[in-house]
Amino acid sequence: MTYTVIVAEDEELLLTNLVQKIQKADPDFQVAGTAQTGDQALALIEKLSPDLVVTDIRMPVMDGITLLTKVREQFPFTKFIITSGFSDFEYAKKAITLKVSDYLLKPVDSEELKEALSKIKQEFQIAGNDYEEVFNARTAAMTPAQIATLLKDFIVENYSEDINLNLIADNMNYSPSYLTKIFCQVYGCTPSKYLITLRMSHAQRLLVHEPGLSVKQIGEMCGYHDQGYFSRIFKKHTGKSPLEFQGLKAFEDRQGIVPLPAF
Repeated sequence: MTYTVIVAEDEELLLTNLVQKIQKADPDFQVAGTAQTGDQALALIEKLSPDLVVTDIRMPVMDGITLLTKVREQFPFTKFIITSGFSDFEYAKKAITLKVSDYLLKPVDSEELKEALSKIKQEFQIAGNDYEEVFNARTAAMTPAQIATLLKDFIVENYSEDINLNLIADNMNYSPSYLTKIFCQVYGCTPSKYLITLRMSHAQRLLVHEPGLSVKQIGEMCGYHDQGYFSRIFKKHTGKSPLEFQGLKAFEDRQGIVPLPAF
């Protein structure tokens, strides 16, 4: 199986060199596009839905941290490798907390890159085996609507885990874009959007009904291992931080306002 890669680096020579190193390290990782600014990278990612993004942490227009945050919101299954200079280390810590697969110092060492790609490939293979048990044999005689329902049920059962749409599509022998299309036709949104909405619904319920849990614990139970990132996603979705939301619902309960309906 091959895995698609987007490489983002603002220095052209470093970009060319990094692409060559990736292709030499493991031919199964195929560079599908390159970018020299963060906004160019985001446009490519939205178009190609790659398995892996290798990005410099400092780029014009949109830096690597902003790119990573935006991509995580739309494509939570995409893997990231961050590259950076020594002077960026403190800045790069933010990327590490956003659950990047690896952090490599520039100039990127070929052996370290090979090791990082090997680790990611192993993760893909393990996930692929798990997906094969669920999807491969069961989808041959299914209609598009039934396939969309199968995917929806899988997301509901595994919303707190990493879910890779590209690997699921590969096991179904469909492209990710086709799988997204039929899911949208049935449920009115992309699988990624459905996953985030589901996670946010469960987070709201836990904040209301499990006040003894910390924000970090609730985030982890909903698939977010970084509290700061979980809080940003939650506020974008609800307009309030987790603690603000929890406080508002507690106030509404004291005032006798009808609580959230069961999900």
